[in-house]
Amino acid sequence: QVQVMESGGGSVQAGGSLRLSCTASGFTWGSSFSDWGMGWFRQSPGKEREAVSCISWSGQNTHYSDAVKGRFTMTRVNAENILYLEMNSLKPEDTGMYYCAIARDSRFWSRCSPQSANYWGRGTEVTVSS
Repeated sequence: QVQVMESGGGSVQAGGSLRLSCTASGFTWGSSFSDWGMGWFRQSPGKEREAVSCISWSGQNTHYSDAVKGRFTMTRVNAENILYLEMNSLKPEDTGMYYCAIARDSRFWSRCSPQSANYWGRGTEVTVSS
């Protein structure tokens, strides 16, 4: 069973920073995940879950939503199946539950759609106050 867990959420003032961490476990021993992808999504009450950023398994291909481009940065640590999301210059609009997702789809990083994700974490809450 593949498990995904996020951490690092919290409450910050606008303009502050947070670093989220996503750890994935339960992968088949010796498996190759070159065609897989990972990503971050967020959701606020009453709104649809939206893409934040996605990355190919190798880390060489990334996609950032227009809302976070230039402010958020992902970093992959493949050996430990860890994905970080460095969030800078946070805005109140960034408030929401942040979810880490894994997809068995080589196109996941470019589409960055929640519909393509196969595994989800339970989320970590981010609150940005003005």
